[in-house]
Amino acid sequence: MDWWNSILPIEKIQNPNMRFAYQGQERQGLPGALSASQADPVHASMLIRQRQSRIYFNGKFFDYPLKINFSTFQKLGLKKTFSFGISYIRAHLRPIKPEASLEDFFINRFGKLLYLQFFKEYTEKVWGVSCRDISADWGAQRVKSLSVGRALIHGIKSLLRIDSEQAKQTSLIESFIYPKYGPGQMWEEVAKRFVERGGTLLLRHTANCIDIESGAVRSVTVQDSDGSTKKINCAHLISTMPVKDLVSASSNYWSPDAQEIAKNLEYRDFITVGLLYKKTDLCTELTDNWIYIQEPGYKVGRIQVFNNWSPYLVADDSCVWLGLEFFCREDDDFWPMTDDQINMIAQSEVKKLQIAKSTRALDFIVLRVPKAYPGYFGDSYKKFDVLRSEVDEVSNLFLIGRNGMHRYNNQDHSMLTAREAAHQIISGEINKEKIWSINIDDEYHEEKESSTKSKASPDDADSSKAGATIEQAGTISLAR
Repeated sequence: MDWWNSILPIEKIQNPNMRFAYQGQERQGLPGALSASQADPVHASMLIRQRQSRIYFNGKFFDYPLKINFSTFQKLGLKKTFSFGISYIRAHLRPIKPEASLEDFFINRFGKLLYLQFFKEYTEKVWGVSCRDISADWGAQRVKSLSVGRALIHGIKSLLRIDSEQAKQTSLIESFIYPKYGPGQMWEEVAKRFVERGGTLLLRHTANCIDIESGAVRSVTVQDSDGSTKKINCAHLISTMPVKDLVSASSNYWSPDAQEIAKNLEYRDFITVGLLYKKTDLCTELTDNWIYIQEPGYKVGRIQVFNNWSPYLVADDSCVWLGLEFFCREDDDFWPMTDDQINMIAQSEVKKLQIAKSTRALDFIVLRVPKAYPGYFGDSYKKFDVLRSEVDEVSNLFLIGRNGMHRYNNQDHSMLTAREAAHQIISGEINKEKIWSINIDDEYHEEKESSTKSKASPDDADSSKAGATIEQAGTISLAR
């Protein structure tokens, strides 16, 4: 946390029109903010944002995650509320064992009826496979031990303004820090400092060949956007590229089993359609970060409201940027459509959902993200530990991040895996299990690290030197 704050200090703004508040900072143990006089001209900074996400279902908005409160009961109706309660009690008294699939995971924590109402269809839209075919590991990774019982306790504490000192459930965090101009701003600032300290940053390069000999990476051959190639020797290799691509680029080194597992790992691809509207074109004001579309018959899975992440993301404050997220595969019918075709589908669904009144957005953009989500399904995923063990035996190779580890981490946890890898390289104390153990517990790391007096400060100090130190050591970091 201290390191993040050293890159982008937290900014305190007192403009009520910004629709965000500087509050709860002391409660969450966040570092001190810039004063109002300092904050005004600051470009590189973090904002403290209030989180609000909702589910759109049956023409109504529900809190996300589902909150056990009067509003939810009112929208569901007495009959459904009662039946959901009985279903949850039944699941709590007789849980499914062993908990093998994501379906088992959801039913054990929310009851079968609530699972069928709010979880099944949306999850299968996201992943493109049945919840029965997805490992329960995905729930443990992202939903953790959130349940109806915990949500109820959280709701009661919030109502009574009782604040626990213990780390909250990740899914219940109600405020967060966010770079003023979007998440890329953090790494643009880090990249700038890295280059200023003598580091070399190669963008738009593809790693075509990774040479591994005698249990260590020796070099990486990269190709630039013009097709030119060059070989780069390295002492350490930090990889965030998909494991599938990493093994393919160094296939001669791995056992046939490892190559087969990597080759058949599955992913979910992703398309975001950005739509710009006048705020007056919306049917109602949107205060959400995300809106989860669980209404049957729609292709869009989730809608972001970029203004609510940061008001600075939209140049004209009379406009609103919506980001419609479509989950797909590169080999399905949706991915190869033209941008105009995808735009027309997105705009028609926004109007049909009664989110916007206008039939045409002011502007649009279509962004395709291959291998956005590592799949927790398929035969290869079940054997992933075999591949992981073989990769971990390469002494100077470190897998980090979502695709690098084939693990559905949040962004902050992915950053922590990078930080841990850098610390191990600098200290010379290599323990890859510590990297893999990040985000397998049930605590929210941002709160945990900021509220404890552990090794965080020394580690952060070391990490701030990582750019120069790693470059001198000949370390290469591979992104997608």
